Amino acid sequence: MTPAQASHAARTVALAAASDAGPLQVQGKFFFAGERKLFLRAVSYGPFKTGSHGTQFPERDMVERDFALMSELGANVVRTFTVPPRWLLDRAEAHDLRIMIGIPWAEHVCFLDQPRVTAEIRETVQRAVRDSLGHPAVFAYMIGNEIPPDIVRWYGPERMQAFLRVLCDDVKALAPRALVSYANFPPTEYLDLEFLDFVCFNVYLHHEDAFRRYLGRLQNIAGDRPLVLTEHGIDSVRLGEDVQAATLAWQVRAAFESGLAGTCVFSWTDDWFTGGFQIEDWSFGLVTRDRQRKPAFHAIQAQYAAPLPPALRQYPKVSVVICAYDAERTMDACLASLERIRYPNYDVVIVNDGSRDATRAIAERYVATRPHLFTLVNQPNKGLSVARNVGMEAASGDIVAYTDSDCVVDRDWLTYLVYKFQAGFVAVGGPNFPPPEDSAIAAYVAASPGGPTHVLLNDEVAEHIPGCNMAFRKRALAEVGGFQPIFTAAGDDVDVCWRLQNHGHVIGFSPSAMVWHFRRNTVRDYFKQQRGYGKAEALLYFKHPYRFNMLGQSRWLGRIYGDFTTSLFSRRPVIYSGTFGRGLFQTLYEPPSSLFASLPFTLEWNVVAAMLLVAAIAAGKYLTLAALPLAITLVSAAASARNARIDARHDHWRGRMLVAVLIYLGPLLRSYERYRWRVKGLTDVERIRFAEMRQAPRIRWLGREFFLRYWSDRGQEKEELLEGVIRFLLPRKYLIAHDLGWSDWDLEIHRGLATTSQLRVAVENHGGTKRLFNVRCAIKTSRVAKLAFGCTGGLVAVGVYLLAPELLTVAVLLAVLVAGSIFYQAVRLGRTMYQVLEIVAQQIGLGPMGADS
Repeated sequence: MTPAQASHAARTVALAAASDAGPLQVQGKFFFAGERKLFLRAVSYGPFKTGSHGTQFPERDMVERDFALMSELGANVVRTFTVPPRWLLDRAEAHDLRIMIGIPWAEHVCFLDQPRVTAEIRETVQRAVRDSLGHPAVFAYMIGNEIPPDIVRWYGPERMQAFLRVLCDDVKALAPRALVSYANFPPTEYLDLEFLDFVCFNVYLHHEDAFRRYLGRLQNIAGDRPLVLTEHGIDSVRLGEDVQAATLAWQVRAAFESGLAGTCVFSWTDDWFTGGFQIEDWSFGLVTRDRQRKPAFHAIQAQYAAPLPPALRQYPKVSVVICAYDAERTMDACLASLERIRYPNYDVVIVNDGSRDATRAIAERYVATRPHLFTLVNQPNKGLSVARNVGMEAASGDIVAYTDSDCVVDRDWLTYLVYKFQAGFVAVGGPNFPPPEDSAIAAYVAASPGGPTHVLLNDEVAEHIPGCNMAFRKRALAEVGGFQPIFTAAGDDVDVCWRLQNHGHVIGFSPSAMVWHFRRNTVRDYFKQQRGYGKAEALLYFKHPYRFNMLGQSRWLGRIYGDFTTSLFSRRPVIYSGTFGRGLFQTLYEPPSSLFASLPFTLEWNVVAAMLLVAAIAAGKYLTLAALPLAITLVSAAASARNARIDARHDHWRGRMLVAVLIYLGPLLRSYERYRWRVKGLTDVERIRFAEMRQAPRIRWLGREFFLRYWSDRGQEKEELLEGVIRFLLPRKYLIAHDLGWSDWDLEIHRGLATTSQLRVAVENHGGTKRLFNVRCAIKTSRVAKLAFGCTGGLVAVGVYLLAPELLTVAVLLAVLVAGSIFYQAVRLGRTMYQVLEIVAQQIGLGPMGADS
């Protein structure tokens, strides 16, 4: 493992020197100086014409004046574009400033073809580190700045990433604890620089909505690392000093409201020397060339002096709910973090769900100490969903936020959640990160996939937020009936997110509303968790069949974050570069999730693979061919384990082998439990599902069709219902045909090869705005299915005619398989269409009316 990987995987990176507030650290999305969160309030400095001292900085007296003004501004970090001399670092330390050292080299040439040039670049970086090694004013080293997109495209992103990794390793070899980053920009945002300690971008967008949207995108690129805006600014010559001041003010506020760890205004002064020339016709500075304060100075001074994160417009009351069962190992740390939250209007409801250990005693200690903050509810063990509902009922806040008893929350967790609520969302979630583990086994389990994570439809809107970090408007949660008691340990968060979306609500995502979530710390507990997820998926299938594929796996519309599993069938991401590579925003597009890509990890694939292998061994031939499916799975698991991010203290090839085993076995256990609970849990789930139904369909089994009726008092016509069905199904990749005047149906819905659904609606006009909708949904066998069944029937006939028992056996098995597939898909499509009609009717305001009424 490289030094850079080791540094990042540890998640806690300290500088060689310490400030009076303690050593600087990276923890999740933020920097910390001791126990204090450190937001970067930075300005860029230079480049300048070479001074009498021989470096590209102003004369010493001007540097002293600049640093004094920067302190007056409220800045705490200065970004340079050239390597500062030691005396400048000394003066920065005297003014309580840290230096983000930019190391300049020939980024603008095709340098990778020239070994001499690459060696010179590496020597330049190493010399810059040696010259400043150990100085307490050093904040970080920037190993590059805006490599042109043509150069990256010429070599390909993989080679450029590999070279930047080499530079990062060079820094770490000399200063293992130093922070390292690279200043990227939108034309090369696709570069995957996961080895850096924090993520930096230079962004020049002067429209606030576009600026905020792009910051949301960058936050998701940064993942579990801090995001710093290393350049943003505006020219006061062309747009005026007042526009510059106003723009910079909202940019800084927007950045910190978006959860960034820091901003760096470009630039400190209008004095700017680059490319061998003094720039005279641009003025990006906060001060003039002779260091007179511009309006932008005062605007940024006000922003840097304000508390961070920025104050909310209002502070609605938030009730935090913790549901705990036998949680003594993590309960104290969880409640201690909740006690330290920086939010003026919140309380905490603890629901002790029948714990048998010291959980209750720990909770009672906090209630006794802070009775105005903590409330304890004790109940017999009834399962997670019931406990969440009890917490909701006891909550006094307009917003109910949930985290788990094995989580530690960030101090500004609630503030970042509420930012998104004020943007109009009724539910908001955030990321959960595993903390460093002391045990090697726990580290390997934490690095394995299958843990709780978020699924995003875009950079701001979520399809799913995990139960360990989710919050809701209390009225919206009550509107959908809260959590379903059938989900006793998992699946409750998925179900409630889907039901909220079915009611037309949109779920937001706040990337800096983070919690630390302790993962399962033994292999046995990991397997138990995966089995629980399999059970939850089986129960979810009967409630939301249209959200699952034919193998019973969740079919997400969005992207699952944190899932690094890959297979030989996975498609590669695609980079949009624009015409001739000139795109201003060059984006990496991830392929959508597909059944084919995940096939090697499914139970069905592995059962068939095992059967082929056993048959080949028994026959004594075709062994290599028969072993191919299993080999594909094992190679895919090993490749995925190679991508896993493991704590540097425990990273070893044997540990990655264990991760590969967990990647292989985890999905198999989930699949097994899905099948088991589809049968075992059917009665209870069906009872709950039918209790939720607004009307029971009238079914004609022989005709393979069902009927529903809906009432409207608003003069609606069938086009609204049909368009709602189309809107609901199209994003879920259903193929839909509508009547062009020649058919006796209104819509024909295709999903799979075996069956189609034909939808017909007749509306009765009962005078005025009163309408009665009659809906008929028929399930038809497709031509492909009929042809396949006919062919298998023909094979059966041939086998009988030729008196060939082997052919007859194979033909009968194929006929049974085809018939079973047709029946399964017909039942599944009928169930799906019923639920879709009920959901859409509720969304557009149609009331239920019994089919026999």
